[in-house]
Amino acid sequence: MKGSLYIYNTLSREKELFKPIHADKVSLYCCGPTVYNYAHIGNLRTYLFEDILRRTLELLDYEVMHVVNITDVGHLSGDGDEGEDKVLQSARAKGMGVHEIAEFFTQAFLQDCALLNIKPAHHYPRATAYIASMITFIEILEQKGFTYQAGGNLYFDSSKDPEYGALRGYREVVDAHARVVQADAKRSSGDFVLWFTQSKFPDQAMVWPSPWGVGYPGWHLECSVLSHEYLGVHFDIHCGGVDHIATHHTNEMAQNFGHCGSVGANYWVHGEFLLMGNAQKMSKSSGEFYTLNRLEELGIDPLAYRYFLLQTHYRKQLTFSLEALKGAQQALHRLRARIRELAHVEPTHSDATQTWLSRAWEALLDDLGTPELLSILWQVMKSETLNNGEKLKIALELEKILALDLFSVAETVSPQVDEDLLKFIEQKIKERAIAREKRDFVSADRVRDELLAMDIILVDEPSGTTWHVKE
Repeated sequence: MKGSLYIYNTLSREKELFKPIHADKVSLYCCGPTVYNYAHIGNLRTYLFEDILRRTLELLDYEVMHVVNITDVGHLSGDGDEGEDKVLQSARAKGMGVHEIAEFFTQAFLQDCALLNIKPAHHYPRATAYIASMITFIEILEQKGFTYQAGGNLYFDSSKDPEYGALRGYREVVDAHARVVQADAKRSSGDFVLWFTQSKFPDQAMVWPSPWGVGYPGWHLECSVLSHEYLGVHFDIHCGGVDHIATHHTNEMAQNFGHCGSVGANYWVHGEFLLMGNAQKMSKSSGEFYTLNRLEELGIDPLAYRYFLLQTHYRKQLTFSLEALKGAQQALHRLRARIRELAHVEPTHSDATQTWLSRAWEALLDDLGTPELLSILWQVMKSETLNNGEKLKIALELEKILALDLFSVAETVSPQVDEDLLKFIEQKIKERAIAREKRDFVSADRVRDELLAMDIILVDEPSGTTWHVKE
C-alpha cells in the first residue's frame, strides 16, 4: 500500500498527516486493561481500532513497536480513594490471591484479543514489575518542584504545568466517565496523587516501601513510566478510549511535562464508546456489559463482533444490540460464502484491481475508514465487470486489514432468517421510513445500503416497503 496516513489527533483536535519521529519506524503505546475481571466488549472495541491502526501502519511498511500495559495494581476509582481495591475485591470473591487473579484475567484478556484477530503487542509490561521505576520518576518530579504532600499522600501540583488540561478541551465538561473523586487535601481539583500512603480502607493488598512511606502508586503513573521505559520520553502515538481523555491522559501528559518537558506522544488517538440501548456506555461498574465469552454462548462468532465494529468509524459512538450483531454475523457468513466460490481461481492483478484497491486504501488512510473498506469489498464481490481472479486479489489484500478469516473453509451458512434478524430488518425499515419523511435521504440510503450488504433487498410500494433475500 502506498500513500500517507491522516489520523485525528485529540491534542490538536484536527485530522493530521502522520509523520513519524523516525522515517521507517513507529512507536505505539496503548493503555491496557485493569485485570480484575473479564474485559467487556466495549473495552475490546478500543483494542480493535488500535489493531486497525497498527495493521495500517505495517501495510505502509513501517516497523511498529507496540506496547500495551497491564494494570495489575489494585487502583481505586480516583484520587479521593473511594471504593475498594478492584483486584483485591475480585481475588476475595474468587478465593484467589491478588497476583493469581491478576494473571488469570491477563490471560483471559489475551485470549479475547486472539479470538478477535487482534495482533499481539510486542510487550505487555505489568505495572507491579516497575514500582522502582515509578519511585524514581516521582523523585525527579519532586526535585523539579512539581509535588506537594497533603493528607499523608504525595500530589502532583497541576498549577506548575502551564498547558494542563489542553487535551481535555475535547470534552469541556469532566463527566462521570473521568472517574475522579475530589479529595479534601488537594490544593486544586486538577491535582492528583502520585503516591498513596493513606488509604480509606486498612487492607490494601499491594503496598511497597518508598521515600514517602509504605504505599502504592497513583493510577496515572504507570503509563508515563512504561511508555518511557519501552519507547522513550518522546514517541509517536498514544492510544486509548475517550474515557481516558479528561483525566488519565490529561494527568499523564502533565507528569510527562514535569519529568522531561515533553507531553510524551506526538499523536493522541482515542476510540469512542460502545453504548447500550439506554444510551449509556457499556461498563462493569453499571453491570451493563457483555463479554466475548457470553457472545459465544449466544452463538456469536467473535469475528462477527469484529465485523460489527468495523461497520462504524472508531470515532463514532456505536449502539450495541444483539439483533444488530446477529445481522453482522449473517453478513459475514454471506461474505465468506461468496469468497469461497472463488477458491478454485488464481488471484489476478489488473488495472481494475488497482483502481479498486486505490479506492480502498484512500478510505483507510483517511483516519481509518473501515466502513468504506467493507462497503468496497461488498461492491467488488457483487461486481459484474470484475472476473473472479480480480475479486480474489482484492479480497486477499483487504483481508490484511479486516482480518475476518474470510478464507475460512469451515463455514456453514444458514439460509434461514432467524427471529432476531427479522426484528432487526423491520426496525431498520422503520428507521428508513422516518428518515424519508424528514427528507433525510442520506440516512435513508445508508439504511438501504446496510441491508443490501446483508443481501436484503428493499422494495418501495404504494402500500409501504417490503423486503426479500437476494437470490
